[in-house]
Amino acid sequence: MSDYSSVVRVFATTQVPDFDNPWQSSSPASSTGSGVVIGPGQVLTGAHVVANATFIQVQRVSDPDKVVARVAAICHDADLALLSVEDERFSADIQPETIGELPSLRDRVSVVGFPVGGEEISITEGVVSRLEVQRYSHSQRRLLAITVDAAINSGNSGGPVFKDGKIIGVAFQTLSNAENIGELVPANLIRRFLDGVATNRVSAVPGVGLTSQSLENPYLRRRVGLTDGQSGVLVISVEYGGSAHGLIEAGDVMLSIDGLPIANNGTVRYRDRFRTSYTVVLGDHYVDDEIPVTLLRDGAEHTVHLPLRPVVHLVPPKRYDYAPSFYIYGGLVFQRLSRDFLGTWSKWRYRAPPELVHYYFSGRRTAARQDVVVLTQILADQLNVGYEHLHSEAVVAVNGQQPRNLKHFVQLIEDATDTVELRMSSGGIIALDVAEAHAANDRILRRYRIPGPGGHVGD
Repeated sequence: MSDYSSVVRVFATTQVPDFDNPWQSSSPASSTGSGVVIGPGQVLTGAHVVANATFIQVQRVSDPDKVVARVAAICHDADLALLSVEDERFSADIQPETIGELPSLRDRVSVVGFPVGGEEISITEGVVSRLEVQRYSHSQRRLLAITVDAAINSGNSGGPVFKDGKIIGVAFQTLSNAENIGELVPANLIRRFLDGVATNRVSAVPGVGLTSQSLENPYLRRRVGLTDGQSGVLVISVEYGGSAHGLIEAGDVMLSIDGLPIANNGTVRYRDRFRTSYTVVLGDHYVDDEIPVTLLRDGAEHTVHLPLRPVVHLVPPKRYDYAPSFYIYGGLVFQRLSRDFLGTWSKWRYRAPPELVHYYFSGRRTAARQDVVVLTQILADQLNVGYEHLHSEAVVAVNGQQPRNLKHFVQLIEDATDTVELRMSSGGIIALDVAEAHAANDRILRRYRIPGPGGHVGD
């Protein structure tokens, strides 16, 4: 029986960007989590444990001294991270743990880690109660997860869950509306992550790049052309730049994906063991893989091969380990609308501008609009007097032209020779003299102690 000496405590100092003032970061914060040694100098933990980390240490249960570690690889989609420890003494006498297989319902498992409230290792036991696609709180991706009736508390997260001496999951979240219900990243996603690291694959879990609707209504099934014995889901929109773009169209019916028939409620029988959302197959693949999808279009079946790409959205979900994209012109601060910016409002779903919340939940990415550019703040100056009420609105046009994304927006402004006229989503107009704006930029940046040229336009 294992003494769990392979399970370690993870200490992280993190610093997140300040999306109210995107040229700076928030104050550093400290947190703890758990991890497990899976190889010489290699510690597996949760991505959320070390997201936005500036300094990481790990500590063995038997050793009061902490050892410096760094992130060797990370997959925010699946909430997994691999840490590297260069001190060879750290894992010299530890037997690395191995990754097992997906458990079955009612299998007994042991959750091991360092929850808050004590310094010693904690071991709790539970039973596997569910295997299905769940929403990961860290990434908002819907991926396969294991549900167990064992509590996962702060500090426990990122730690291993064992069955028969092998890792079958990594603890990553708990259900807030239930008692003693925890969720695990399953063994197949862990193995995919580690195999991808070993072969230099992109860590992100790819997406299909479309929105679908179930076909449980009998009349709707007949309406879209399904016959008796056929089942599937109706494609209602396709994201520009996603995997399905150019191959699948709104109005198509997806009959199968990666060789698995899709039921009318949008589920497949995964690994011939349990039924869950058809998106479960994405966790078995990497970016640049191809998977077959059988479609019904105009009454005829045909198969397309999707080259899998990263997930794309009009409004990016919460992201980590990157600098915000922003641009300052004439004291006007522009950003790409993101979940991170929406989060600057407390209870943002209800208090952020409804227009911006709508873009997040219902906006669709197209060739003409790949980002939503928002005027997020106005740094007061004589140049921009009278425009104060137009902040937290989307930019509709620059000199009569709709910006495709933030880079295109910046280019439209930089190309202007006389006047920059911005039309905002409320109908308001901002007009700036180009020469006056260029003359004012340095003055405004110095006044508000903003370093650099006043912008960072990333990916």
